[in-house]
Amino acid sequence: MKVAYFTNQYPAVSHTFIRREIAGLEAKGVEIHRFSVRRSFTELVDPDDIAERERTAVILGNGTLSLLLTALGVAIGRPVRFGKALLAAIRMGLRSDRGLFRNLAYLVIACKLLRLLERSGCGHVHVHFGTNPASVAYLCRMLGGPPYSFTVHGPEEFDKPWTLSLTEKIEDAAFVVAISSFGRSQLYRLCSLEHWPKIKIVRCGVDQGFIDANPPPIADSARLVCVGRLCEQKGQLLLVQAAARLRDEGVALELILVGDGDMRPDVEALIRERQLEDVVKITGWAAGSEVRKYLSSSRALVLPSFAEGLPVVIMEALALGRPVLTTYIAGIPELVEPNRCGWLVPAGSVDALVDAMKEALTTPVSRLTELGEEGRRRVLASHDARTATEPLFEELKRCLESDVP
Repeated sequence: MKVAYFTNQYPAVSHTFIRREIAGLEAKGVEIHRFSVRRSFTELVDPDDIAERERTAVILGNGTLSLLLTALGVAIGRPVRFGKALLAAIRMGLRSDRGLFRNLAYLVIACKLLRLLERSGCGHVHVHFGTNPASVAYLCRMLGGPPYSFTVHGPEEFDKPWTLSLTEKIEDAAFVVAISSFGRSQLYRLCSLEHWPKIKIVRCGVDQGFIDANPPPIADSARLVCVGRLCEQKGQLLLVQAAARLRDEGVALELILVGDGDMRPDVEALIRERQLEDVVKITGWAAGSEVRKYLSSSRALVLPSFAEGLPVVIMEALALGRPVLTTYIAGIPELVEPNRCGWLVPAGSVDALVDAMKEALTTPVSRLTELGEEGRRRVLASHDARTATEPLFEELKRCLESDVP
């Protein structure tokens, strides 16, 4: 089985779940060829990501002229298919918030991907994210490329499905993957009943370093850890506000923000404004081994997100036996259950966040351990990377054996 994996940026710091999925399929004997539109914008710190970079072909790595010449060759060699793909790119561009020119660029990239796929001999393309990578795969298929499937993570796809032409992509794809029941329900909304059977759930897997770990006992400390990109949807600004309230109430707290991102200057400014330099620390990007250390040293993970799919870091924390404090959104309640393995609060509520953090900081360690043990049991049952890829493997195998023209 030869399968191509195609993404916008790969490898990337926040996309390690793709790397684990590829590893899971390769362990089953699938030959994976990796393709990415561009290299990651952020510096890679994880040795596994750095190694993966060497295995990935980057489409925008050889200059614009090469791309245009490839597109011209496809247009001359396949004029009818190219004409249909051009019309499709124009239709997508007219409704897209990224504009017509960007979608015409996707067609040029699709021509290059087509040639790379022909040379690799891959009989199927799997794409992560229903955004521009899925647009390229959709156009590549129109040009005569192999069947494709794609994984929808959310929230971006669910925020603007019309501008992404998501319905057309679902209908055209061999199958579509959701990472949670919630995600599947949102995809159901976007297509007719006849396409519902092609929408499958494939849960993200956790790195074996977390699964095989022997979780250290929870220390009776005041450390809470938040792991994630510093951006609006992760809610770190509200977390800093909550930390200020707890400090003012005399509650001992050490808050570690593991990650980096566009909003780091805003988060740092709020920390200075609230005089929380001794309470809140930002580490920047961390490799998987460092993330494990931070989570293992914590009392609990706190992640006050506004918009998510189902964050892998929640699985990682639970795998390490750490309870999780997060929000009632998307697929999160499918894994985190209040009073069973953590706390759930309404997204955007600082008051609820303060109350839950206070409870996490004052709950006896023996009870925290019980919550963490239940969380670990749930992750081992549903998110072990060695078994989580099985539904995807079966779908890929079915598609390749069906010999779709």
